[in-house]
Amino acid sequence: MTSTAAAAPAMVPHSRTEDAMALFTGVLLISVGIAFFTSAGLLTGGTAGLAFLLHYATGWSFGKVFFALNLPFYWLAWRKLGRAFTFKTFAAVLLLSVLTDLQSQFLQIAQLQPLYAAVAGGLITGTGFLVLFRHRCSLGGVGILALYLQDRYGWRAGKVQMAVDCCIVALALFTVEPLRVAWSIVGAVALNLVLAMNHRPGRYMTAM
Repeated sequence: MTSTAAAAPAMVPHSRTEDAMALFTGVLLISVGIAFFTSAGLLTGGTAGLAFLLHYATGWSFGKVFFALNLPFYWLAWRKLGRAFTFKTFAAVLLLSVLTDLQSQFLQIAQLQPLYAAVAGGLITGTGFLVLFRHRCSLGGVGILALYLQDRYGWRAGKVQMAVDCCIVALALFTVEPLRVAWSIVGAVALNLVLAMNHRPGRYMTAM
């Protein structure tokens, strides 16, 4: 037995087919999680959650606010995370838009208890984000910032996104009842616990 440690196995990048399958799988899971949240009247975090809050508070167009909020994040993705990451993120955002528009034709939820919706929806959505993150992709906004901070400073993406999501959902106290905000925070915590436990520096990190 030698004292020389075994060399780490070479990192094998995902193929384009694997990336495409992962992108579809991750976005499909996220769309199901969003359906759980919306069916129970819960809120979401991230850039979309902030855009909704600004829309409700000011009456500005949601689409224009969401587009404007994402601009600096896409610049960050292009400059710091690479062209491939940025293109895959654009594709994921487009696919999610299509799936959420068509989802009512395939999934109809008559009644959903808020706590169950928060926990189950958060875990499903977090698993979807985990799939995207492991294939160097996100849904823009806070996800891009969280991945950059993890790559640059070693901060766990799940913890960064959890903190931001909870702050955004907490801002909803000015527009919706506190109990619905509380359930929404539970959902944000469940979502980001999946990322905090499973997506950290040195654990299944793929090549750029």
